[in-house]
Amino acid sequence: MKRVITYGTYDLLHYGHINLLTRAKALGDYLIVALSTDEFNWGSKQKKCYFSYEKRKQMLEALRAVDLVIPEENWEQKITDVQLYQADVFVMGDDWKGKFDFLKDYCEVVYLPRTPEISTTAIKNDLNKKA
Repeated sequence: MKRVITYGTYDLLHYGHINLLTRAKALGDYLIVALSTDEFNWGSKQKKCYFSYEKRKQMLEALRAVDLVIPEENWEQKITDVQLYQADVFVMGDDWKGKFDFLKDYCEVVYLPRTPEISTTAIKNDLNKKA
């Protein structure tokens, strides 16, 4: 079984996220999504999520492409996760290109193109304009 792992916040889940997750799943048989916890988002990323970790996890678990959701609690856990979950492929959006190349010692690293016309930031900015 070929295992794929990816990371993200997945707040305001949209079709760009679904496209990325579907393409990630197509690279293997089993997709693991490491979902940023609320504490990690706020403490390390200075991001406040609209939906709580539990709600975001519930939405991801409802997607056909996603087999397992695990918590992402810090930047440093990626090597441990790849080893623990025996991931063969690490996937991120191409806006992170090159940032995770250090994982090539442990698995294949793939950067997938983002869906260009959509992002959570764009949604939040658009909603703020309308408010």
